[in-house]
Amino acid sequence: MSEWADRIDRLRLVRTDGVGPVTYRRLLDRYHSPAAALDALPRLAQAGGRAGAAPVVSVGEAERELEGTNTRGGRIIFLGELDYPPLLAMMEDAPPCLIVCGDAGLGQRRCVAAVGGRNASANGQRMAETLAAELAATVVVVSGLARGIDTAAHLGAMRTGRTIAVVAGGIDQPYPPGNADLHRRIGETHLLITESPIGTLPQARHFPRRNRIIAGLSLGVLVVEAALRSGSLITVRIAQEAGREVFAVPGSPLDPRARGGNDLIRQGAILVETAADVLDNLPLEPASAPSRLSGFGEAEPPSFGGPAPSEHEPDAVSQILSLLSPEPTMVDDLVRHCHLSPSVTMAVLLELELAGRVETLSGSRVALLPGAFE
Repeated sequence: MSEWADRIDRLRLVRTDGVGPVTYRRLLDRYHSPAAALDALPRLAQAGGRAGAAPVVSVGEAERELEGTNTRGGRIIFLGELDYPPLLAMMEDAPPCLIVCGDAGLGQRRCVAAVGGRNASANGQRMAETLAAELAATVVVVSGLARGIDTAAHLGAMRTGRTIAVVAGGIDQPYPPGNADLHRRIGETHLLITESPIGTLPQARHFPRRNRIIAGLSLGVLVVEAALRSGSLITVRIAQEAGREVFAVPGSPLDPRARGGNDLIRQGAILVETAADVLDNLPLEPASAPSRLSGFGEAEPPSFGGPAPSEHEPDAVSQILSLLSPEPTMVDDLVRHCHLSPSVTMAVLLELELAGRVETLSGSRVALLPGAFE
């Protein structure tokens, strides 16, 4: 098979409904090629109880996306390719493909994320810009191109070094509109990254996915002004789960915008007053974090080359469905209670996800979707 045909098949698999990041890896692990995985999708979905054929993105649609991305100055990098950022690839739910615009080599370098509130104070923005400028002389500064702290971090980093902007929409959809010029400049001389296809307008559901890329690219996350309930703390949680370091700039206890950062320090985050506080405590590689890719604690990941569709126990599907609920369940808990082997459990979960009856979440968790028993 030609390289072009393989890339088309990979993109078709990525863009098919029900194939999330974890499922994508499971399919390739089990079938060894995107073409074989695509051929298996209808059988798997049927085994999971799906009525009718599973919708698969056509060759023409995938070709148009690849060509359209190239036309807009971007390119698609698939998980496993040399240009894919290595730290991000370590994430359990690493995006199967990234759309990048600019210097993709920046994703290979040591990175620190700088995040914070959109409604940041003037002092907070000045602090973020100053820290980012000092950090960028040594590392690449990653942020999310939002208003406030993100914008300040990008501007500071661009004064002395390099920056990566991770965006929620397509590379051709600047957001917020006021950052259109900054979006363009970063895409020309630094690096824009997204997992959303061209033409995608950013929506609320896209931002947690963007946050996991910010965390995944970085050895550490620096928080400057974040409220107790903010998207920045989602990024921090993801970073902690992946064994990345957390840093925070303290703020006035009278300012609600500082409470999230102050609380992180109270919980053990490294207090930051200067860039040296970050650089002196930045590891060469992520700390060893419990791997939850398999969901079986310290055990070896199960083989996904186990039973083919419908070759497992006849009541395996109903047995697993009966143990699940809309509230996420750890996969290792499911294995302990369903009395099925790990490989059979994973095979059934794969079929159920492709049938649109369950959803696989980060942290090796799974949850029922609405209408799972219909």
